[in-house]
Amino acid sequence: MPRSLRFLPLALVALTASLAAIGTTSARADTAAKSTNWAGYAAEKNGLRFRRVAGTWIQPAVSCAPGQPGFSANWVGLGGFQQTSTALEQIGTEADCTASGKAVYSVWYELVPDTSKAIKLTVRAGDKVSASVAVRGHTVQLRLANRTRGTLFQKTLTAATVDTGSADWIVEAPAVCGAGGGCRPTPLANFGTTGFTAATATTSGGHTGTIVDPAWSRAAITLSSQGGREFAGAAPVAASDGAAPSPLAATGDGFLVVFQQAAGDVPAPPSAG
Repeated sequence: MPRSLRFLPLALVALTASLAAIGTTSARADTAAKSTNWAGYAAEKNGLRFRRVAGTWIQPAVSCAPGQPGFSANWVGLGGFQQTSTALEQIGTEADCTASGKAVYSVWYELVPDTSKAIKLTVRAGDKVSASVAVRGHTVQLRLANRTRGTLFQKTLTAATVDTGSADWIVEAPAVCGAGGGCRPTPLANFGTTGFTAATATTSGGHTGTIVDPAWSRAAITLSSQGGREFAGAAPVAASDGAAPSPLAATGDGFLVVFQQAAGDVPAPPSAG
């Protein structure tokens, strides 16, 4: 499915148990942000550049109903966090609801400002997915493995423009873009609870750490229709539904993201424990 140009019960139990077993970290995000299209965490520091980001998630199951289309995506990427960003390198999965009420799952990558590209890799609700993005110069290496099905996608591309100023672990409300470049906002699909584990980033100097690593700052991002900020220049979403990230797990490399159905703002983030 075209995306923005900027910006099962079994699955839920497995992810929640993984995070609950290690508790939550006492370290808090250095900043908190609201966005109309992103929920999750971003690592960044003025002047710091990253060369790799990685993470694992359980593909969430979306709750669909006829006449209520919706869209959601889990991804890892580099760049796009700063409002001045003009590039973003990302790979992830999507869980959408059609107008007829059917749940559709897919895999994609995107090198903004180019549009997204579909990946011919099967993903279903409950599948365990691991992904990474690595950038050296203008060479971008993309990797996504469906560990449940034993399938793998790998691709190396050259990007005219790159942004490596942040490492991102995000659940997004995508925007649908046409061939002419115009984008329209879409409602967020009800994905219930999702999240990330094994979340790490590597700087251009070769230092690898989790989201809480002291080498960088981190921002907890809440998705809200009243967010007032559209990361990477994405159009605001039309729906009032949102999503909130939990505090980080004790190891600093995992968190939950919970769908919030509301007529107004998104309430306080839930606990991962």
